[in-house]
Amino acid sequence: RRKMWFAYSTRGFQKNDFNNENVVKSLLDLRFQRAKLLGYDSPAHFTLSERMASTPEIVFDFLEKIYQKAFPVAQKEVKEVEDFAKKITTNLDKLERWDFAYYSEKLKKEKFNIDDELLKPYFEVNQVLNGIFSIAKKLFGLTFEEINIDKYHPDVQVFEVYFSHNFIGVLYLDFFARKNKKSGAWMTSFQPQYQTSGDKNEIDNHRPHISIVCNFPEPTKETPSLLTFGDVTTLFHEFGHALHGLLSQVQYPSTSGTNVKWDFVELPSQFMENWAYQAESLALFAQHYLTKEIIPIEYIQKIKESANFMSGHQTLRQLGFGVLDMNLHHFGLKNLENVNLEDYEKNLLEKYQVLPNVAGVCAMTSFSHIFQGGYSAEYYSYKWAEVLEADAFMAFEEKGIFDAETAQSFKTNILEKGGSENPMTLYENFRGSTPNVDALLKKTGLL
Repeated sequence: RRKMWFAYSTRGFQKNDFNNENVVKSLLDLRFQRAKLLGYDSPAHFTLSERMASTPEIVFDFLEKIYQKAFPVAQKEVKEVEDFAKKITTNLDKLERWDFAYYSEKLKKEKFNIDDELLKPYFEVNQVLNGIFSIAKKLFGLTFEEINIDKYHPDVQVFEVYFSHNFIGVLYLDFFARKNKKSGAWMTSFQPQYQTSGDKNEIDNHRPHISIVCNFPEPTKETPSLLTFGDVTTLFHEFGHALHGLLSQVQYPSTSGTNVKWDFVELPSQFMENWAYQAESLALFAQHYLTKEIIPIEYIQKIKESANFMSGHQTLRQLGFGVLDMNLHHFGLKNLENVNLEDYEKNLLEKYQVLPNVAGVCAMTSFSHIFQGGYSAEYYSYKWAEVLEADAFMAFEEKGIFDAETAQSFKTNILEKGGSENPMTLYENFRGSTPNVDALLKKTGLL
C-alpha cells in the first residue's frame, strides 16, 4: 500500500524528465499575464467574472463555512478508522495515509454489510431506464416513445420525447461498453434548442437532439445487463443533464440547455441523483430481475446511510483542493523561480489535514483538473453545485418528492431557461431565497 500510494502521490514530482514543477510555474505565470492583459487582477478574478460565485472572496468564505463543520467530523471519522484498524491488526502503531482507504473500506463493509453484488440483481438496465422515464413523467409530465431510425451503432436506442403530445426533442441512449469506445459517461447535444423567425412572423422552435453515453456491461445470453448502484446514480446524473438540454426554451443556441455558467451546470444532474436514494422512487424500478421482488427497505436504508460514510474526510479533501486551486490562481506563487512547491502546498493545506503529513509528495504537479482539465480557479464548483442541489431537493422533501407544483417551478425556472438569465436570479425564482449551505451539511451528515 505504501509503495502504491507514494507512486501515485509523486506523479510529476520526481527528478526525471517528467517533472512538472516548472510546468506548473510557467502555466501560472502565463495565466497571470493573460488576466492582466484583459484587465483583471488575477486569473481567479478573470474566471469568476463569469460564474455565480463572482469573486475570490466569496469562494474563500464559502469553503471556510463548510470547513468549520467538516473538520471536527473528519477528526472523529479518522479516529474511528484508526481504532478499528488497531483492533483487527496487531502491528499498526498509527494510521498512515496509505492505510486509510484500506481500513475504511473494511470498516464500511462491517458497518453496512452491503455491496454491489448484493444490489445488482435489483438494477437491470431496462428496469432502471423505465423507472427514470416514470419519474420524469411524474415530475415533468414527459413521455418517451422509442423510434427506429438510422443510428451510428446497433446498441443505441432512440426516443422521441413529448409533453402533452407536444414534441420536445430526441433522446439517444448509448449504454454499453465496446471496443474503442471512450470510457466514462457523459451527456452531449447533437443539436441544441433555439428559435428563429419563420414565415408570417411565426417563431420556429428548433427542438434539441440529446445523447447520453455510458459504459455499462453488455447483457449476455444468460444474464441481462445488471448495474451497480454507482452505475444507477451515474445514469440519473446524466439524465439530469439531458433534461436540461431537452426542456430548454430559449432564443439562442449559445444559451440553450447546458450552456450556463460552469458552477451552475451540475445543478440539474446532481439534483436528479436524489431520486436514486428515495424509497418511493426506487419502488418504481428496483425489482429483482428474476423474482420481481421490490428491493428490501433495509437495503435502501443501508444505501442512504453508507452514502455519508466518511463524508467529513471526503469533504475536507475536496475543500483542500479547492483552497489550493483558488490560492494558486488568486495570489499566485511569489518568486516563481525559487519557490518550493512542496513547502508551499504543505503550509497552505496544513489546516485541512487530519492524517499525518508525509514528506516528499506534492499534489499540484499532477493536479490535472486545474492545469489541464478546465477547472482552474473553479475547483470549488463541485461543492458549490452540491449546495445548490441539496437546497433544491430540500424543497421537494418539504412538500413531497413528486410534488407537482415544486417540479413545475424547477422546470420553468431552471430547466427551461438555460443560460438566458443570471443563474442566481433563476435559482431565487425557484427557491424563493439564495442557496443555503446548511442544506448540504444536513444532507451529508455534517450538521
